[in-house]
Amino acid sequence: MIFRETPLAGAWVLEPERFEDERGFFARTWCRRDFEARGLDPGIAQCSVSWNHRRGTLRGLHLQAAPHEEVKLVRVTRGAVWDVIVDLRPESPTFKRHFGIILSAENRHELYIPKGMAHGFQTLEDGTEVFYQISEFYAPDSARGCRWDDPAFAIPWPEPVTVMSEKDRTLPLFEGTT
Repeated sequence: MIFRETPLAGAWVLEPERFEDERGFFARTWCRRDFEARGLDPGIAQCSVSWNHRRGTLRGLHLQAAPHEEVKLVRVTRGAVWDVIVDLRPESPTFKRHFGIILSAENRHELYIPKGMAHGFQTLEDGTEVFYQISEFYAPDSARGCRWDDPAFAIPWPEPVTVMSEKDRTLPLFEGTT
């Protein structure tokens, strides 16, 4: 795997290192040793899938508060998304900054999201599936989020929003999540 640092402290883009032959290719998408060698959390408590029918669907921005903060490793298994993370760690040098990247079934990139970052995405194709490896079990009482259109972050979403849950539409502005 090829690890590339993002502009946000502790967040990484992972690219598969492909071994190709006449059959196609083989590539690792997760390796505990590679994560540990970089000081990253390799733990996985659960895996989840998000299926999205329509292009322009927006999910997020979500995170879990202490003591259930979670690390996520996100990749797209079908379709494509504009994947966004926002650093909500007050002690971080990249506090309140965001990073966005296209994750797709075609490019097979993954995004490593450390604890304390909000995560969201917008689908760029109909029929998009997102796969998550998550370090902690979901704890509903620790679920938090921020508005996708919060001026504190000024995220440039690439598409008009076609589908969004009422829960996400009514998430608080950042100042309301602390």
